[in-house]
Amino acid sequence: MTVNARIAPQPWMTAPETRAVFDALAAGGADARFVGGCVRDAWLGRKVKDIDIATHAPPERVMDLLKAAGIGAIPTGIEHGTITAVVGKAHYEITTLRRDVETFGRHARVEFTDDWREDAARRDLTMNALSCTLDGCVYDPFGGLADMAAGRVRFVGDPRQRIEEDVLRLLRFFRFHAHYGRGDPDAAALAACAEMAPRLPTLSGERVRGELSRLLAAPDPASAWDLMIRLGVMAHLLPDAVRTARLDGLVRLEHDLDEPPDAVRRFATVLDTDRAGALAVAQTLRLSNADRDRLAALTEPPMAVAPSDGPVKRRQALYRLGDAGLYRDLVLLAAVDAPGPMALDAVKAALATAEDLPSLVLPIAGRDLLAMGMPRGPAVGALLKQVEAWWIAEDFRPGLEACLAEAGRRLG
Repeated sequence: MTVNARIAPQPWMTAPETRAVFDALAAGGADARFVGGCVRDAWLGRKVKDIDIATHAPPERVMDLLKAAGIGAIPTGIEHGTITAVVGKAHYEITTLRRDVETFGRHARVEFTDDWREDAARRDLTMNALSCTLDGCVYDPFGGLADMAAGRVRFVGDPRQRIEEDVLRLLRFFRFHAHYGRGDPDAAALAACAEMAPRLPTLSGERVRGELSRLLAAPDPASAWDLMIRLGVMAHLLPDAVRTARLDGLVRLEHDLDEPPDAVRRFATVLDTDRAGALAVAQTLRLSNADRDRLAALTEPPMAVAPSDGPVKRRQALYRLGDAGLYRDLVLLAAVDAPGPMALDAVKAALATAEDLPSLVLPIAGRDLLAMGMPRGPAVGALLKQVEAWWIAEDFRPGLEACLAEAGRRLG
């Protein structure tokens, strides 16, 4: 293949750990290149996360070469040609060049090859079909560089065929459009997505959750989400996830507050359902128990929280919730749902209240009442509740002595 461009050396490319892996492969005559997301993001000037490498050497040969160089080698997916090289704290996935023999969803039956173009042809998107040598020579067999320059997310080859190979690619298209796309999406891709959308229920909840969570982490997920609704994609996946204007409002507020995106909070924002519906979504997406409970609480809050409340009322809400994270989420959603513009300073003050939770601990306990001479029984708990209500009304200021005095007063 012809070299199409060059990437200036970057720290992740020149790191001693990276060079050690390439040197180990080269020692055995194995040609190797960076592939996929690391090349894409390096070209765009984005932070590179995972470093993937491809080589024409068979996986068993890769294992031998790594071990000969004293590099840890894990047969992560050796049947599919993937080995993980471990150099110190750095991990590199090394995959033998492949071509698909038969496709059936997530995994295909593959044969190894020494043809770089053939391997690139099995990638989902043109921007993911790039490869790059250690010295920065970029190979672009399907026009991924031009597509990235235009903000165009495009499938390699026939979009329908790519999606048929793995229906998850339908969701990946929208996820990548949210992160990398500009302007109108590729028409052929949209047509294929609309046609193949009825197959989405065949995907596992875990895989769907992963893609949607990554989509929701985009700087502007609402437009891509709205596009999925208009194409009928969401009708086959999460028919209640339709509140895109609300999602857009949350994203803008998070940006103004420098608040990091959170997938569960954004999921809750876009859902138009009740607690039972949220629990059904959690089941569909195979959420953890903690995320399930959080999604349900955000969809149907246990109590109202308003950023415009005064400090005393805010602390009372925080104490009753007993969860600083949930309190912060409810503050953000309440600000989004406010009928008029909400002053950022008020929202910031409400969010800062969450830091008070560790200090909001009732000073008195049942053992203190027993030490006063109260007999064991339900009356202890009842009195404790009364003192707690008084302590809350006093803005959590009374200490142990004051609480004991109040308990004594109520005992008569």
